[in-house]
Amino acid sequence: MSNRYLPAIVFAIVVLVLASMSAFTVDERQRAIVFQLGEFKDLIDDPGLHFKWPLIQNVKYFDKRILTLDTPETDRFITSEKKNVLVDSFVKWRIKDLRTYYQRTAGDEATATAQLQQTVKSTLQDEFSKRTVHDVISGERDKIIEIVRERTGRDASNYGIEIIDVRLKRVELPQEVSESVYRRMDAERKSVASELRSQGFSEGEKIRAEADREREVIVAQAYREAQRIKGEGDAKAAAIYARAFNENPEFYDFYRSLDAYRASFKNKSDVLVLDPNSEFFKYFKNPARGGK
Repeated sequence: MSNRYLPAIVFAIVVLVLASMSAFTVDERQRAIVFQLGEFKDLIDDPGLHFKWPLIQNVKYFDKRILTLDTPETDRFITSEKKNVLVDSFVKWRIKDLRTYYQRTAGDEATATAQLQQTVKSTLQDEFSKRTVHDVISGERDKIIEIVRERTGRDASNYGIEIIDVRLKRVELPQEVSESVYRRMDAERKSVASELRSQGFSEGEKIRAEADREREVIVAQAYREAQRIKGEGDAKAAAIYARAFNENPEFYDFYRSLDAYRASFKNKSDVLVLDPNSEFFKYFKNPARGGK
């Protein structure tokens, strides 16, 4: 009985093996190319279960996620001043046209990254050679990145590659160059600081002079106003005195004499030498006259 079912069992096993060899799965993070006898047969973008002819067809998978080319070593470039700078960069890229990518690189990611790296390096060298150290470190860094991104993207499109981004992680001077550059930058900063201090001192002197002038004007105006008020007060006092004098000239004369006596004998040490018959003593001789 076992011999009767043996062919069926063998056939079933063969069918299962062939079925397992013909079925393949494409992950949602991948795309696949189906080859038939080594020739490009089909391109599969949709994830899921797919089938191929066993033995005569095979499948190769490619990552459709964004990939990173990060140079492991620091590259050295020369600026327009003939000075070396050290640069670390990275590139974000992905496969856009899988057919073109396979035709140009044979599906080898190392070949693709080598081509990208060569393009980035040559572009950076061209741009750095046109600029000074200051430009490549800070002044025109964004412009350089934009140029490298555009040129690399244009070159990569010939390989079916899309450039997502290009960045310069680090742009530094070699140790032997950085010290002299830092000394020059320090001297420049000190010169700028000295100039700013000089401008500040000049501006301060100008402000102080303006404040002194305004103070003098304010004081002069205040003095003028004070003299005006004082003059008006003196005029009013004189008018009052004049009215009082006109109403009772004898009392006014008596009052003025008392003021004169008070001022003359203010201190005990004061000495006056006068004729006893002088008009100065008339109210001492006849004080009743002032009470009329």
